[in-house]
Amino acid sequence: MGERFLILGGTGEARALANRLNGLGLDVVTSLAGRTDNPLLPDGETRIGGFGGVRGLATYLRAEAITLLIDATHPFAARISMNATEAAHQAGIRIVRLERQPWKAATGDQWHHVQSLEDAVFALPERATVFVTIGRQQLAAFMERDDIRVVARAIEGPKITLPKSWTMILDRPPFTLEHEIALFTDYRVDVLVTKNAGGNETWEKLLAARHLCKPVIMIDRLPKPAVATYETIDEIMSVATAAPKPF
Repeated sequence: MGERFLILGGTGEARALANRLNGLGLDVVTSLAGRTDNPLLPDGETRIGGFGGVRGLATYLRAEAITLLIDATHPFAARISMNATEAAHQAGIRIVRLERQPWKAATGDQWHHVQSLEDAVFALPERATVFVTIGRQQLAAFMERDDIRVVARAIEGPKITLPKSWTMILDRPPFTLEHEIALFTDYRVDVLVTKNAGGNETWEKLLAARHLCKPVIMIDRLPKPAVATYETIDEIMSVATAAPKPF
């Protein structure tokens, strides 16, 4: 049997990687967690939903004769990456990670680094208007602060009832710098809260904050298990199309 790849997706890079591998006629399955109701699907075979933890994923890897597991999940999907690493070891197959570099502050940036969402909420100035770009699933944490006004943006709306004073913007990146500056200005944003996801699709919000001299509360990434990690699709393509090495 030939090589068979499982991509743990959920990022634009994962989708692009799947499209390129499928374009070469390779045997690829992309798995999505199912957190987005209407995800952009890659070419080729896809599956949606969890595996049932480490044991379930390891069982799937064996049953489907997967030979290379590619962890291309979101940089903040630390638990999934931990499960993937352990499952690959249990199944006796190779695992690599595709993960973009984190953003780095430059001259003129006012970044305040925190280690958790709770720390970010605590660090917000009193009575601030806060632009929150952390996705839809963790917005409830900001309800602890009834003194702030929240402008939140996500691809899809949350499944909770938000305070009437909040503004929910549904939009999909990429965004231009002009768009982001206008958003900061129109909503009179005082501070931006974001996760250090890295990449180019949402970088402009940080450029807008720099341009307008607005502070940023930056939630840093959690550590992940040590596996071979690559920053670009080209690097992963070289690994995936090379002759397999013994595990």
